[in-house]
Order: sequence, then C-alpha cells, then structure tokens
Amino acid sequence: MIVAVTGVVLIAFVIGHLLGNLQIFLGPDWVNSYAEHLRALGPLLWIIRAFLLVNLLVHIFFTISLAIENRRARPVHYTKKDYVKATFASRSMALSGLIVLAFILYHLAHFTVRVTDPRFLLLKADPLNRYDVYSMMVYGFQNPYASAFYVIGLFLLTLHLTHGTSSFFQSLGLNDQKLTPRLAAAGRILAWLIFVGYTSIPVAVLLHLLKPAQQL
Repeated sequence: MIVAVTGVVLIAFVIGHLLGNLQIFLGPDWVNSYAEHLRALGPLLWIIRAFLLVNLLVHIFFTISLAIENRRARPVHYTKKDYVKATFASRSMALSGLIVLAFILYHLAHFTVRVTDPRFLLLKADPLNRYDVYSMMVYGFQNPYASAFYVIGLFLLTLHLTHGTSSFFQSLGLNDQKLTPRLAAAGRILAWLIFVGYTSIPVAVLLHLLKPAQQL
C-alpha cells in the first residue's frame, strides 16, 4: 500500500512536470513565465521538493524491501520458469526504479543545478529579466548523447509506470473483475502518453523544430 500511494504521488508530479515542460512548444514567454512562477514560490518550492524527495526515498526503500522479501520467500529457485501473467516490466520494477533514480539525479544536475553544460551560465535574462529556461532546454537537448540518455531513461520510467499504474488498485485491494482490467489498460496508455510527451521535446530540438531564443 505504501508503494502504491507514494507511486501515485510521483505519477502526479510526473504529469504536472510534463504539462509545464510542454509549454516550450508555445514559445519562450510561456515556459520562462512558468519557471518564474515556480521560482516565486520561494520557501514553499523547497518544501514541495523536500516532500517529493522523501516520497521518492520511501517509494524506493519499500520497493526494494518487497523485492528482497519475494526472494526470501522462495530460497530455492525454480528449475524452470514459465511466466503466465508476469511481464518484463513487473519483473524488473526494482532494477528499473534504480536506473530511473540515476536518471532523475542526472536530470537535476542538468537542468536544476545546471552543472553539466557550461553554456547555461552564459545565458542572459530574457526581455522580462527572467532566466531563459527556453534556450537552456534547447541547448541542453542539442547534445545528442544527452537526448539519447533522456529517451532511454524515459523508456525505463514508462516500463516502470506501465506496471505501477496497472497494479495500484490491486495493491490497495480494490479488485473488480470488470473495472480493474480497464483501469490497468488506461494506466498503460497513460504511461506511454507520458513517454511521448516527454520525448517529443528532445526529438523536436534534434529535428531543429525548436531553436534557442538567444545565440551563444
């Protein structure tokens, strides 16, 4: 239940973060304004970040604990395994979760702390004296290796979500023969829509559909 509830909080954040990032397609003013509004939250923003961090750590801890308990429950391995319902996503939740954690840490270093690309420090404020997040994102994704890493990380996140969203209701004991399969299918569709939404940004940059607002 703890894994399920903390997972829903993280999914809500992923969706909200995506909606904010997609504003890059509306132009520099939109995404720069969005970033400025977040920055204007001041201490509240750090409280939200701390809450999300604790939520993430709790989610990881109990996910790993469940994986260890499952292994201990059968100390003798099967001679032969024939998976009936277990998918690759469901069998690799702990591993994909740890890789996604590494992806999150890189993402924070890349766009939040801004220590991975020296060009970010050269960006000037936009005409309204706001940090040019639009150009930062474009320059960041112009690196094909960085974009490739993002796509791989988001793919693993999607695999994680396809199982997590479909198993949420079962984890809370809310099983229904008709409704549960439909909710599980909806969860998988949502996971892949999130993947398409996030990856559309680096793809658009690499295809030169999005260009920086200022030249360095």
